Amino acid sequence: MEKKSVNTPGIGLLGVLITILLFTSFTPKGPAPLKVFILAGQSNMVGHGEVEKGDRGNLNYLVGNDENGEYQHLLDEKGDWKIRDDVFIYFNHQEKIRTGGLTVGYGANENTIGPELQFGHVVGDHYDGDVLIIKTAWGGKSLAVDFFPSGDLTDTKPPLAAGDTGYFYVQMISTVNEVVGHLEDYVPSYEGQGYEIMGFGWHQGWNDRINQEANDAYKENMIQFIKDVRKDLGVPKLPFVIATTGMSGWNETHPRALSLMEAQLAVAEFPEFMGNVKVVETRDFWRKAEDSPANQSYHWNRNAESYFLIGKFMGESMLDILKP
Repeated sequence: MEKKSVNTPGIGLLGVLITILLFTSFTPKGPAPLKVFILAGQSNMVGHGEVEKGDRGNLNYLVGNDENGEYQHLLDEKGDWKIRDDVFIYFNHQEKIRTGGLTVGYGANENTIGPELQFGHVVGDHYDGDVLIIKTAWGGKSLAVDFFPSGDLTDTKPPLAAGDTGYFYVQMISTVNEVVGHLEDYVPSYEGQGYEIMGFGWHQGWNDRINQEANDAYKENMIQFIKDVRKDLGVPKLPFVIATTGMSGWNETHPRALSLMEAQLAVAEFPEFMGNVKVVETRDFWRKAEDSPANQSYHWNRNAESYFLIGKFMGESMLDILKP
């Protein structure tokens, strides 16, 4: 009898554990919250990578000369541009809202791409559930004025600290709030399961690069920009990925261009940002004019490969931050 009484608690505990495991294994789960990413900046986030224009460096050329299979995922089984049914995009450009499954044509017009294309493929392949990319980008805009964050700058005191909140900073935050308030309009499978703002990608800098005062203030303004975005979106440690303004590649010698890239690279070293902000060095992605659709250095010579690589490495850097 004593032996039986000793063994009974063990059997009871085993039964409880089995019950817990069965309950955990077979309890149905609802759909996961929608994953939301924000891409913002000026014209190079808008995207000027040509799909067809030009003899070399456009997306058609890259797909047709793809010896390593890096671009074949952009095509469907018929050889047309693939439209994803698990990654969606919202982009209001020049008062025209473009939305739908991720594919080519979400750049400056229907025949161009920006970083969003491969960024969307990278994060979309990572998650089992649906992804929404909200792109808020406008050409010719500066961090020092247009995207200026007017938060508490008492710690950094940049030269432009006296400015008002930039108009396009307000538009950016307003757009995000508007879209996440009407997700059913942009993601067909959305059934009210909620959402998570997972990360923020930034590609901008030309208009600050051509102005010395804006150039000098860029690092401090970028630090405050990240702080304000996190506060205004309610995500205190929102992962940030910055793509440097690396046009002209490693042959760039202009002092302002070099100092702006140095400022961008230095942002990730700010103590509060260690581990949650990454910077993508983009100078390797520069392609010469003779290998590109145009001679337009400030738009990466409109080379689709440059924009593809920017999006690819921004996406991979974002996932590096998000890994547990």
